[in-house]
Amino acid sequence: MQGKNVFKINKEEVLKKAREGGNLHFTKEEFRLVDEIVEKNSLIIDQINQHSHNTKERRELFSQLYGCQIPETTDIKAPFNADVGCQTFVENNVFINKDCFFMDLGGIWIDEKVKIGPRVSLITVNHAEDPNHRDDLITGSIHIKRNVCLGANALVTKDVEPNSIYVGSPAKKLRDLRY
Repeated sequence: MQGKNVFKINKEEVLKKAREGGNLHFTKEEFRLVDEIVEKNSLIIDQINQHSHNTKERRELFSQLYGCQIPETTDIKAPFNADVGCQTFVENNVFINKDCFFMDLGGIWIDEKVKIGPRVSLITVNHAEDPNHRDDLITGSIHIKRNVCLGANALVTKDVEPNSIYVGSPAKKLRDLRY
């Protein structure tokens, strides 16, 4: 293509930009790339939710969704939903109960020995409030630290302290775990 500056959008750079957080002014091409990722991963999520799988089979499907091997000591139950899917990073001995929703464009890190109750939502992205910039995204990662319990229906939008129980919407610390 003579006379044109051909720019190839890099998936990893776009996802990294989202994980770094703040106000995102994605180009149309960057939005299109994120949409392609969402569409591809929606097929994996459909497979997770529309068929019965044993723990090992689910773990393999979640490994495909997240783009990395889920530890053998981790169990994620279906049904499950996510927007992007590949921006979630899970450690050992994690249990994620049924019907959770991870809006993970901004990045979700789940440390070891975390227990997540049913219908928990982890939300890392929002739209700008200004109507003139409503298409702009605001991201902020979530780090669920070691040995945390998130109670049923918790809505988490920010980091949570280790060795603690969080409940409610928005999630608030109920108490420390002393073990």
